[in-house]
Amino acid sequence: MYPDNFYSSTFTLLAEAEVGKHFYWNIAGFLVHGQVLLVIWFVAAILFILSILGTRETNRIPHGWQNFMESTLDFITDIAKNQLGESFYKEWIPYIGTLFLFIFGCNWAGAIIPWKLIELPEGELAAPTNDINTTVALALMTSFAYFYAGLSKKGLGYFKRYVNPIPLLLPINILEDFTKPLSLSFRLFGNVLADELTITVLTSLVPLVIPLPIMLLGLFAGSVQALIFSTLAAAYIAEALE
Repeated sequence: MYPDNFYSSTFTLLAEAEVGKHFYWNIAGFLVHGQVLLVIWFVAAILFILSILGTRETNRIPHGWQNFMESTLDFITDIAKNQLGESFYKEWIPYIGTLFLFIFGCNWAGAIIPWKLIELPEGELAAPTNDINTTVALALMTSFAYFYAGLSKKGLGYFKRYVNPIPLLLPINILEDFTKPLSLSFRLFGNVLADELTITVLTSLVPLVIPLPIMLLGLFAGSVQALIFSTLAAAYIAEALE
């Protein structure tokens, strides 16, 4: 048998465990990852600038940035319409579009920009989706979104789905609501982290030749992950609205 202080010290060490180093900011008594917020603000600024360029001078026949923005909007609209149907897709385009553009921008910013050249007191700049806190926050937002969708359409009758078709499925249906955000967050986090680790290792071994095709593959994978996350979010919302 181990003494009681052994268990207390063990749990203390586990509670203080961290993955990597972080550049902490103290905001109103809360410690946040400053390096993540810096890149998030950068991505938000880029998206804001592109939206201004695409909507500054609108013409009946689009060209230039307007053509690019309208093509992006059509793509996002297709995602929402294919999952939510004609009746519900319009009100959810802003949310689905925000998810897709934010994740897409974060993944590409992490893959294209050499953030490691910028030195911080602690930690390093990288894609915000490389931080599990970011992906969990996005997944929880999606969970709240489909609960809101179901409750706003069906009221408290939404919870009947937990006992349909038979009450024995209640534990499984409840467990499903926990597994959805878990799968969304860890899928995105794991893919982005694996891509960045692969590029880092290959760059240290073969600095010039091999990392380039891997970086291109990372751009493709980042785009696919943004598509998967936004499509699954729309599918979960559609399931709540059925």
